[in-house]
Amino acid sequence: MSTTTQSFRPGLEQIAAYRAGKPAPVGPSGRSIKLSSNENPYPPLPAVVAHLAEVLPHAISRYPSIAAEELTAALAQRFDVATENLALGAGSVEVAAQLIHAMTAPGDEVMFAWRSFEAYPILVRVAGAVPVEVALDADSRHDLQAMADAVTDRTRLIFVCNPNNPTGTVVSEAELEAFMARVPSNVLVVVDEAYVHFDRNSDSPSGIDFFRRYSNVAVLHTFSKAYGLAGLRVGYAIAPVPVAEALRKVSVPFAVSRLAQDAAVASLAAEGELQLRIDEMVTERDRLTAGLRATGLPVVPSQANFVWLPLGEASAAMGAAFEAQGISVRTFAGEGVRVSIGDPEENDAVVAAVIAAANRV
Repeated sequence: MSTTTQSFRPGLEQIAAYRAGKPAPVGPSGRSIKLSSNENPYPPLPAVVAHLAEVLPHAISRYPSIAAEELTAALAQRFDVATENLALGAGSVEVAAQLIHAMTAPGDEVMFAWRSFEAYPILVRVAGAVPVEVALDADSRHDLQAMADAVTDRTRLIFVCNPNNPTGTVVSEAELEAFMARVPSNVLVVVDEAYVHFDRNSDSPSGIDFFRRYSNVAVLHTFSKAYGLAGLRVGYAIAPVPVAEALRKVSVPFAVSRLAQDAAVASLAAEGELQLRIDEMVTERDRLTAGLRATGLPVVPSQANFVWLPLGEASAAMGAAFEAQGISVRTFAGEGVRVSIGDPEENDAVVAAVIAAANRV
Protein backbone atom coordinates (compact mmCIF):
# COMPACT_ATOMS: atom_id res chain seq x y z
CA MET A 1 0.00 0.00 0.00
CA SER A 2 1.40 3.39 -0.95
CA THR A 3 1.68 6.19 1.59
CA THR A 4 0.65 9.68 0.51
CA THR A 5 3.22 12.44 0.78
CA GLN A 6 0.67 15.23 0.46
CA SER A 7 -0.01 17.50 3.41
CA PHE A 8 -3.51 18.39 4.55
CA ARG A 9 -5.01 21.37 6.26
CA PRO A 10 -4.16 21.46 9.98
CA GLY A 11 -7.13 20.37 12.05
CA LEU A 12 -8.73 18.29 9.29
CA GLU A 13 -8.08 15.15 11.32
CA GLN A 14 -10.51 16.48 13.92
CA ILE A 15 -13.39 16.69 11.46
CA ALA A 16 -15.61 13.63 11.27
CA ALA A 17 -17.22 12.71 7.98
CA TYR A 18 -21.01 13.00 7.94
CA ARG A 19 -22.57 9.66 8.82
CA ALA A 20 -25.47 8.90 6.50
CA GLY A 21 -28.28 6.57 7.50
CA LYS A 22 -27.35 3.09 6.40
CA PRO A 23 -29.62 0.64 4.58
CA ALA A 24 -31.03 -2.19 6.62
CA PRO A 25 -29.99 -5.80 6.23
CA VAL A 26 -32.62 -8.29 5.14
CA GLY A 27 -34.49 -9.44 8.24
CA PRO A 28 -36.19 -12.72 9.12
CA SER A 29 -39.31 -11.59 7.25
CA GLY A 30 -37.30 -11.17 4.05
CA ARG A 31 -37.72 -7.39 4.17
CA SER A 32 -35.25 -4.55 4.51
CA ILE A 33 -36.73 -1.43 6.12
CA LYS A 34 -34.68 1.77 6.08
CA LEU A 35 -35.85 4.20 8.77
CA SER A 36 -32.53 5.88 9.45
CA SER A 37 -32.59 9.00 7.26
CA ASN A 38 -35.95 10.75 7.88
CA GLU A 39 -36.93 10.16 4.27
CA ASN A 40 -40.49 10.40 3.03
CA PRO A 41 -41.83 6.82 2.76
CA TYR A 42 -43.95 7.75 -0.25
CA PRO A 43 -42.84 8.53 -3.82
CA PRO A 44 -43.13 12.07 -5.21
CA LEU A 45 -46.62 13.20 -6.15
CA PRO A 46 -47.89 11.82 -9.49
CA ALA A 47 -48.02 15.32 -10.99
CA VAL A 48 -44.36 15.84 -10.09
CA VAL A 49 -43.32 12.49 -11.60
CA ALA A 50 -45.26 13.25 -14.79
CA HIS A 51 -43.65 16.66 -15.13
CA LEU A 52 -40.16 15.26 -14.63
CA ALA A 53 -40.79 12.69 -17.35
CA GLU A 54 -41.59 15.54 -19.74
CA VAL A 55 -38.52 17.64 -18.98
CA LEU A 56 -36.02 14.79 -18.55
CA PRO A 57 -34.79 14.74 -22.19
CA HIS A 58 -33.88 18.43 -21.92
CA ALA A 59 -32.61 18.55 -18.35
CA ILE A 60 -29.43 16.53 -18.36
CA SER A 61 -27.14 17.66 -21.16
CA ARG A 62 -27.33 21.37 -20.33
CA TYR A 63 -26.37 23.32 -17.24
CA PRO A 64 -29.31 24.44 -15.12
CA SER A 65 -30.06 28.10 -14.56
CA ILE A 66 -27.99 29.38 -11.65
CA ALA A 67 -30.67 31.95 -10.85
CA ALA A 68 -33.46 29.32 -10.94
CA GLU A 69 -35.85 32.05 -11.98
CA GLU A 70 -39.03 29.97 -12.06
CA LEU A 71 -38.45 28.33 -8.67
CA THR A 72 -37.35 31.58 -7.06
CA ALA A 73 -40.46 33.34 -8.36
CA ALA A 74 -42.69 30.52 -7.10
CA LEU A 75 -41.11 30.62 -3.64
CA ALA A 76 -41.34 34.41 -3.50
CA GLN A 77 -45.05 34.19 -4.26
CA ARG A 78 -45.60 31.30 -1.85
CA PHE A 79 -44.09 33.19 1.10
CA ASP A 80 -44.78 36.76 -0.01
CA VAL A 81 -41.13 37.76 0.02
CA ALA A 82 -38.91 39.42 -2.58
CA THR A 83 -36.89 37.21 -4.89
CA GLU A 84 -33.84 39.02 -3.53
CA ASN A 85 -34.53 37.41 -0.14
CA LEU A 86 -34.02 33.91 -1.53
CA ALA A 87 -30.89 31.80 -1.92
CA LEU A 88 -30.88 28.20 -3.13
CA GLY A 89 -28.63 25.23 -2.55
CA ALA A 90 -28.34 21.47 -2.91
CA GLY A 91 -30.53 20.79 0.10
CA SER A 92 -30.84 22.97 3.18
CA VAL A 93 -27.59 21.49 4.50
CA GLU A 94 -25.70 23.09 1.62
CA VAL A 95 -27.41 26.40 2.34
CA ALA A 96 -26.39 26.03 5.98
CA ALA A 97 -22.81 25.64 4.77
CA GLN A 98 -23.22 28.79 2.68
CA LEU A 99 -24.35 30.69 5.76
CA ILE A 100 -21.34 29.57 7.77
CA HIS A 101 -18.86 30.40 5.00
CA ALA A 102 -20.48 33.77 4.31
CA MET A 103 -20.89 34.89 7.92
CA THR A 104 -17.77 33.65 9.72
CA ALA A 105 -14.02 34.06 9.66
CA PRO A 106 -11.59 31.54 11.19
CA GLY A 107 -12.03 31.54 14.96
CA ASP A 108 -15.56 32.98 14.93
CA GLU A 109 -18.20 31.05 16.85
CA VAL A 110 -21.29 29.28 15.53
CA MET A 111 -23.75 28.17 18.19
CA PHE A 112 -26.35 25.41 18.14
CA ALA A 113 -28.10 23.10 20.58
CA TRP A 114 -26.68 19.65 21.20
CA ARG A 115 -27.72 17.20 20.36
CA SER A 116 -29.05 18.66 17.12
CA PHE A 117 -28.42 18.19 13.40
CA GLU A 118 -25.22 16.17 13.02
CA ALA A 119 -23.95 18.27 10.13
CA TYR A 120 -23.72 21.52 12.11
CA PRO A 121 -20.38 20.87 13.87
CA ILE A 122 -18.91 19.34 10.72
CA LEU A 123 -19.83 22.33 8.57
CA VAL A 124 -18.55 24.77 11.18
CA ARG A 125 -15.16 23.07 11.50
CA VAL A 126 -14.76 22.76 7.73
CA ALA A 127 -15.22 26.54 7.49
CA GLY A 128 -12.55 27.11 10.15
CA ALA A 129 -15.05 28.47 12.66
CA VAL A 130 -15.57 27.25 16.23
CA PRO A 131 -18.65 25.18 17.08
CA VAL A 132 -20.34 26.07 20.35
CA GLU A 133 -22.65 23.30 21.56
CA VAL A 134 -25.25 24.11 24.21
CA ALA A 135 -26.88 21.12 25.89
CA LEU A 136 -30.58 20.42 25.43
CA ASP A 137 -32.69 20.68 28.55
CA ALA A 138 -34.09 17.73 30.52
CA ASP A 139 -37.01 17.45 28.07
CA SER A 140 -34.72 17.17 25.01
CA ARG A 141 -35.62 20.74 23.98
CA HIS A 142 -33.51 23.76 23.09
CA ASP A 143 -32.42 25.62 26.22
CA LEU A 144 -32.67 29.07 24.69
CA GLN A 145 -31.84 30.83 27.94
CA ALA A 146 -28.57 28.91 28.20
CA MET A 147 -27.88 29.64 24.53
CA ALA A 148 -28.40 33.36 25.09
CA ASP A 149 -26.07 33.17 28.09
CA ALA A 150 -23.41 31.55 25.86
CA VAL A 151 -23.29 34.39 23.30
CA THR A 152 -19.89 36.12 23.18
CA ASP A 153 -18.35 38.84 21.08
CA ARG A 154 -17.11 36.05 18.78
CA THR A 155 -20.60 34.67 18.10
CA ARG A 156 -21.63 35.25 14.50
CA LEU A 157 -24.31 32.67 13.81
CA ILE A 158 -26.86 30.69 15.84
CA PHE A 159 -28.83 27.73 14.48
CA VAL A 160 -32.20 26.95 16.06
CA CYS A 161 -33.39 23.65 14.59
CA ASN A 162 -37.16 23.70 15.00
CA PRO A 163 -38.44 20.96 15.12
CA ASN A 164 -35.13 19.66 16.37
CA ASN A 165 -33.33 16.75 14.73
CA PRO A 166 -33.03 14.12 16.26
CA THR A 167 -35.37 14.77 19.21
CA GLY A 168 -38.42 16.15 17.35
CA THR A 169 -38.98 18.82 20.00
CA VAL A 170 -39.94 22.44 19.37
CA VAL A 171 -39.47 25.80 21.02
CA SER A 172 -42.44 28.04 21.71
CA GLU A 173 -43.08 31.41 20.13
CA ALA A 174 -42.66 33.12 23.49
CA GLU A 175 -39.34 31.38 24.08
CA LEU A 176 -37.98 32.41 20.69
CA GLU A 177 -39.25 35.97 21.24
CA ALA A 178 -37.44 36.19 24.57
CA PHE A 179 -34.32 34.72 22.97
CA MET A 180 -34.31 37.27 20.16
CA ALA A 181 -34.58 40.06 22.73
CA ARG A 182 -31.25 38.93 24.17
CA VAL A 183 -29.32 38.16 20.97
CA PRO A 184 -27.29 41.11 19.62
CA SER A 185 -28.51 42.44 16.29
CA ASN A 186 -25.16 41.66 14.64
CA VAL A 187 -25.64 37.91 15.29
CA LEU A 188 -27.66 36.06 12.65
CA VAL A 189 -30.22 33.62 14.05
CA VAL A 190 -31.05 30.84 11.59
CA VAL A 191 -34.36 29.07 12.18
CA ASP A 192 -33.86 25.69 10.51
CA GLU A 193 -37.34 24.47 9.61
CA ALA A 194 -36.51 21.32 7.65
CA TYR A 195 -39.39 19.51 9.42
CA VAL A 196 -41.85 22.38 9.80
CA HIS A 197 -44.56 20.70 7.68
CA PHE A 198 -45.03 18.03 10.37
CA ASP A 199 -45.34 20.46 13.29
CA ARG A 200 -48.82 20.41 14.85
CA ASN A 201 -47.92 22.39 17.97
CA SER A 202 -50.12 25.51 17.99
CA ASP A 203 -47.55 27.36 20.11
CA SER A 204 -44.65 26.88 17.67
CA PRO A 205 -43.17 30.03 16.13
CA SER A 206 -43.25 30.74 12.42
CA GLY A 207 -39.74 31.36 11.17
CA ILE A 208 -41.12 33.52 8.35
CA ASP A 209 -42.92 35.77 10.85
CA PHE A 210 -39.71 36.24 12.81
CA PHE A 211 -37.84 36.95 9.55
CA ARG A 212 -40.33 39.73 8.80
CA ARG A 213 -39.91 41.30 12.25
CA TYR A 214 -36.18 40.94 12.86
CA SER A 215 -33.33 42.08 10.63
CA ASN A 216 -31.06 39.30 11.96
CA VAL A 217 -33.22 36.24 11.23
CA ALA A 218 -32.94 33.81 8.32
CA VAL A 219 -35.03 30.69 7.70
CA LEU A 220 -33.97 27.37 6.17
CA HIS A 221 -36.40 25.11 4.28
CA THR A 222 -35.93 21.95 2.23
CA PHE A 223 -37.81 19.90 -0.33
CA SER A 224 -36.20 16.70 0.97
CA LYS A 225 -38.65 15.78 3.73
CA ALA A 226 -42.35 16.57 3.28
CA TYR A 227 -42.06 16.94 -0.49
CA GLY A 228 -40.21 13.65 -0.92
CA LEU A 229 -37.42 15.06 -3.13
CA ALA A 230 -34.43 14.02 -1.00
CA GLY A 231 -32.64 12.51 -3.99
CA LEU A 232 -32.85 15.70 -6.06
CA ARG A 233 -31.26 17.99 -3.45
CA VAL A 234 -32.93 21.37 -3.29
CA GLY A 235 -33.23 23.68 -0.30
CA TYR A 236 -33.35 27.41 0.26
CA ALA A 237 -32.90 30.25 2.69
CA ILE A 238 -35.23 33.18 3.20
CA ALA A 239 -32.91 35.86 4.51
CA PRO A 240 -32.27 39.60 4.65
CA VAL A 241 -31.15 40.83 1.23
CA PRO A 242 -27.48 41.39 2.18
CA VAL A 243 -27.32 37.88 3.64
CA ALA A 244 -28.98 36.28 0.60
CA GLU A 245 -26.55 38.13 -1.68
CA ALA A 246 -23.61 36.80 0.33
CA LEU A 247 -24.99 33.24 0.14
CA ARG A 248 -25.16 33.41 -3.63
CA LYS A 249 -21.50 34.47 -3.70
CA VAL A 250 -20.33 31.39 -1.81
CA SER A 251 -22.74 28.87 -3.35
CA VAL A 252 -21.56 26.02 -5.55
CA PRO A 253 -22.32 26.93 -9.19
CA PHE A 254 -25.08 24.85 -10.80
CA ALA A 255 -25.62 22.87 -7.57
CA VAL A 256 -29.40 22.79 -7.98
CA SER A 257 -30.13 20.73 -11.08
CA ARG A 258 -32.82 21.49 -13.65
CA LEU A 259 -34.69 18.37 -12.51
CA ALA A 260 -34.59 19.57 -8.90
CA GLN A 261 -35.81 23.03 -9.84
CA ASP A 262 -38.67 21.69 -11.95
CA ALA A 263 -39.67 19.12 -9.33
CA ALA A 264 -39.76 21.82 -6.65
CA VAL A 265 -41.94 24.11 -8.77
CA ALA A 266 -44.33 21.25 -9.53
CA SER A 267 -44.43 20.31 -5.84
CA LEU A 268 -45.34 23.85 -4.81
CA ALA A 269 -48.20 23.75 -7.31
CA ALA A 270 -49.54 20.54 -5.74
CA GLU A 271 -49.38 21.45 -2.06
CA GLY A 272 -53.05 20.61 -1.52
CA GLU A 273 -52.42 17.01 -2.55
CA LEU A 274 -49.17 17.02 -0.61
CA GLN A 275 -50.98 18.01 2.58
CA LEU A 276 -52.96 14.77 2.50
CA ARG A 277 -49.70 12.80 2.60
CA ILE A 278 -48.31 14.95 5.39
CA ASP A 279 -51.47 14.35 7.40
CA GLU A 280 -51.05 10.59 6.87
CA MET A 281 -47.47 10.74 8.13
CA VAL A 282 -48.48 12.75 11.20
CA THR A 283 -51.18 10.19 11.95
CA GLU A 284 -48.62 7.40 11.61
CA ARG A 285 -46.18 9.29 13.84
CA ASP A 286 -48.80 9.49 16.58
CA ARG A 287 -49.76 5.84 16.11
CA LEU A 288 -46.11 4.72 16.25
CA THR A 289 -45.53 6.83 19.36
CA ALA A 290 -48.48 5.19 21.09
CA GLY A 291 -47.36 1.72 20.00
CA LEU A 292 -43.83 2.20 21.29
CA ARG A 293 -45.02 3.64 24.58
CA ALA A 294 -47.29 0.63 25.02
CA THR A 295 -44.16 -1.56 24.99
CA GLY A 296 -42.73 0.45 27.88
CA LEU A 297 -40.16 2.43 25.89
CA PRO A 298 -39.73 6.15 26.61
CA VAL A 299 -40.65 8.28 23.57
CA VAL A 300 -40.15 12.05 23.37
CA PRO A 301 -43.22 13.83 21.92
CA SER A 302 -42.28 14.61 18.31
CA GLN A 303 -43.36 17.30 15.87
CA ALA A 304 -41.23 15.89 13.04
CA ASN A 305 -41.31 12.80 10.80
CA PHE A 306 -39.38 10.70 13.30
CA VAL A 307 -39.48 9.76 16.96
CA TRP A 308 -36.70 9.88 19.55
CA LEU A 309 -36.14 7.14 22.09
CA PRO A 310 -33.91 8.50 24.90
CA LEU A 311 -32.45 5.15 25.91
CA GLY A 312 -29.02 6.22 27.14
CA GLU A 313 -26.65 3.29 27.53
CA ALA A 314 -29.28 0.90 26.14
CA SER A 315 -29.31 2.69 22.78
CA ALA A 316 -26.74 0.48 21.04
CA ALA A 317 -28.51 -2.70 22.12
CA MET A 318 -31.84 -1.40 20.85
CA GLY A 319 -30.28 -0.37 17.55
CA ALA A 320 -28.88 -3.87 17.17
CA ALA A 321 -32.28 -5.36 18.00
CA PHE A 322 -33.88 -3.35 15.20
CA GLU A 323 -31.13 -4.38 12.79
CA ALA A 324 -31.68 -8.04 13.68
CA GLN A 325 -35.25 -7.61 12.42
CA GLY A 326 -34.14 -5.96 9.15
CA ILE A 327 -34.82 -2.38 10.29
CA SER A 328 -32.19 0.36 10.15
CA VAL A 329 -32.55 3.25 12.59
CA ARG A 330 -30.16 6.01 13.63
CA THR A 331 -28.41 5.05 16.83
CA PHE A 332 -26.57 7.63 18.92
CA ALA A 333 -24.55 5.47 21.30
CA GLY A 334 -25.08 6.40 24.94
CA GLU A 335 -27.86 8.84 24.06
CA GLY A 336 -30.83 7.53 22.10
CA VAL A 337 -32.32 6.04 18.97
CA ARG A 338 -34.10 7.98 16.22
CA VAL A 339 -36.70 6.12 14.18
CA SER A 340 -38.05 7.70 11.00
CA ILE A 341 -41.74 7.36 10.24
CA GLY A 342 -42.40 4.77 7.56
CA ASP A 343 -45.59 3.49 5.97
CA PRO A 344 -48.11 1.69 8.21
CA GLU A 345 -46.63 -1.75 7.62
CA GLU A 346 -43.11 -0.52 8.37
CA ASN A 347 -44.25 1.19 11.56
CA ASP A 348 -45.97 -2.01 12.68
CA ALA A 349 -42.67 -3.81 12.09
CA VAL A 350 -40.90 -1.33 14.39
CA VAL A 351 -43.26 -2.08 17.27
CA ALA A 352 -43.03 -5.82 16.57
CA ALA A 353 -39.22 -5.59 16.69
CA VAL A 354 -39.35 -3.99 20.14
CA ILE A 355 -41.72 -6.67 21.39
CA ALA A 356 -39.49 -9.40 19.95
CA ALA A 357 -36.44 -7.88 21.66
CA ALA A 358 -38.29 -7.74 24.99
CA ASN A 359 -39.33 -11.38 24.69
CA ARG A 360 -35.71 -12.43 24.24
CA VAL A 361 -34.59 -10.76 27.44
